[in-house]
Amino acid sequence: MESLFYRSNPWWEEEYRFAGIERERYLAILEKTLESRDIIFLTGLRRVGKTSILKNFIEHLIHRHAVDPVFIFYISLDLYALEDYSIVQIVEEYRKIHKLPSRQKIYLFLDEITAKEHYHQELKNFYDLENVKIFASSSSASLLKDKNAYLTGRSRIVEVMPLDFYEYLLFKQIDIRKSDHHLLEGYFEEYMQDGGMPEFILTGDVSYLQNLADNIIAKDIVAHHGVRNAGVIKEYYKLLMERCGKQLTLNKIARVLDISVDSARRYFHYFEETYLIYSVEKYGKLNERIKSPKKIYASDVGLRNVVTGYRDKGAVFENLVFLKLKQKLPRYVNHEGIEIDFITETSCLVEVKYKSELNEIQRKLFDSFDAKRKIVVRGVDDFLALEC
Repeated sequence: MESLFYRSNPWWEEEYRFAGIERERYLAILEKTLESRDIIFLTGLRRVGKTSILKNFIEHLIHRHAVDPVFIFYISLDLYALEDYSIVQIVEEYRKIHKLPSRQKIYLFLDEITAKEHYHQELKNFYDLENVKIFASSSSASLLKDKNAYLTGRSRIVEVMPLDFYEYLLFKQIDIRKSDHHLLEGYFEEYMQDGGMPEFILTGDVSYLQNLADNIIAKDIVAHHGVRNAGVIKEYYKLLMERCGKQLTLNKIARVLDISVDSARRYFHYFEETYLIYSVEKYGKLNERIKSPKKIYASDVGLRNVVTGYRDKGAVFENLVFLKLKQKLPRYVNHEGIEIDFITETSCLVEVKYKSELNEIQRKLFDSFDAKRKIVVRGVDDFLALEC
């Protein structure tokens, strides 16, 4: 086990520099949590960059905060060699290697935390009994749920999203000067087609996106949940990608795929749990929200485009606007069949009209709707300026 630990923690034996590209917005979040005892969970779509952010932050601890490298322990808990060991046993072995007493503060970076069944209770024990700061990651929303409330008041979840447009330009090594503002639209259209999965942006290998979606479906849905008909899950995913930005009812899904409504509902939750999709409820009272169909958005438009082809730019643009507004908990407005795309929890009404205008009926609803702010997003400049 010792050699495995040393391979996973190269900073113990040599000067460590992160070899990737920094995502400053997430590093800033981690920096703000450093002085608290909270356990920090990074979650989000597989391959969205959680491990890279953790390793980048380790560099910050060493070089900006002067933390002795031996006090930093990173391990991926889904390694086969660690299958029979608990987190407590793994950390005890680490302390033995470096002769670290339990009172010595350490920084634990536990990748794929949900690979260990009882991790909630184990982390609680660390929190309560040891001097430790814990950062962990998971690609499953459902497995992060703390059914026994072991970590209530002790943890915080940070969702890592695909690259935003500015990060996309950074990863593509594109620097647009103010004098070259006219270039923004062309690069933004490339972003609409490519999406924001970091490795794809660096390599441009379309097969990577295809394999990523297939692997998530095969491992995190079909295998994990024991789904017998993998073909139905794949068809379901295609249907969801085709319907991005549109309303979709479980009854319709069930009819199209020839499955029960209960199966349609269960599979839908699987897609949400793995962060392949997000759903948006209708704005209104609780009963109205429950009964009304949801709108569907892809977690990454590049993954969507691989399935559907790069078409319906209005739907792709709306999907990107949703991802930008996601933290504001948007819902859609539908009044007598007339729809406005989003109303956020901050009472910001947003209609997305890619290179077009509201029609007369929509304009009446938009103007009369009670909201603190009202914004029409027509193109890249509106998108970049969007704040709710």
